[in-house]
Amino acid sequence: MNTVPELRTRRLLLRGITADDHDAVVAVFADPERSRYFAADFSDAETACRMALDRAEQENPEGMGHWAIELDGTLVGIAHLRPSRDLPGGVAEIGWYLHPDHGGRGLATEASRRLLEHAFGSVGLPAVWALVHESNVASLNLARRLGFLDVGSGVHYGDVHRVYVALPSSEGRPHHIELWVPDLRSAEASIGWLLRELGWREYQRWPAGVSWKLGPTYVVVEQSPALADGKYDRLRPGLNHLALHAGTQERIDRIAATAVENGWTLLFGDRHPYAGGPRHYAAYLENKDGFEVELVATTPTSARSGD
Repeated sequence: MNTVPELRTRRLLLRGITADDHDAVVAVFADPERSRYFAADFSDAETACRMALDRAEQENPEGMGHWAIELDGTLVGIAHLRPSRDLPGGVAEIGWYLHPDHGGRGLATEASRRLLEHAFGSVGLPAVWALVHESNVASLNLARRLGFLDVGSGVHYGDVHRVYVALPSSEGRPHHIELWVPDLRSAEASIGWLLRELGWREYQRWPAGVSWKLGPTYVVVEQSPALADGKYDRLRPGLNHLALHAGTQERIDRIAATAVENGWTLLFGDRHPYAGGPRHYAAYLENKDGFEVELVATTPTSARSGD
């Protein structure tokens, strides 16, 4: 069943598409001129109705699916954010379709921009792809307005399409995190080992510290000369722990199994790996200085494309 969150813009409501929307969806695609961009003839009412019902019944990963675009209570278009049926790896693909009577008012731009905000801000996707028919000038222009990067063309969905990708902005994301530690050598052995296991690479080094970087973000471990006396206690006000995406469940299991040899202790062992709840697969590790790191499964086995 298509269950997606409601999204709002200044003028629009994006809500989950339902079986009751089939007549309105048929009207969106009634113009035969539009069907030249699709592999199927959606100007045929039966085909369009079947497509609407299929979208209403689809199951997708959490936060993804199909939306009806409403203006003042009237369905004026549909949009989707779902695993691609054509691009490899089940990457996220976005699509938008607006009733021609409502074109030229920026509604498709407004709806698609809100959907991208949802994709990056709420779902946490690393990229969103779009396949636009090479003759669909309006959608080509819209993709560019939205900041999509044109990465080429190819035959997709039975015809030549431009391939676009949108990447999340770095605005508002962590620039760096700095941890002050009582023993640099010990912290480097445990924290440095763990970060390297997760793909971080050494970035900077100076007498009192070292940092590791992944993408635009870096983590600093420093035994600063200005460090105040006293032992770090994660149960006091301040930083409690770092939580890092760690990939598959299998990868988390492998790291957790070897962490003890590299200065870490597994926390909440009686509830591992579901100490954070039955839908949250993670390993909670603590080093001898009391720093806690949570490794979160971002691509659990049960959620892989095709399973």
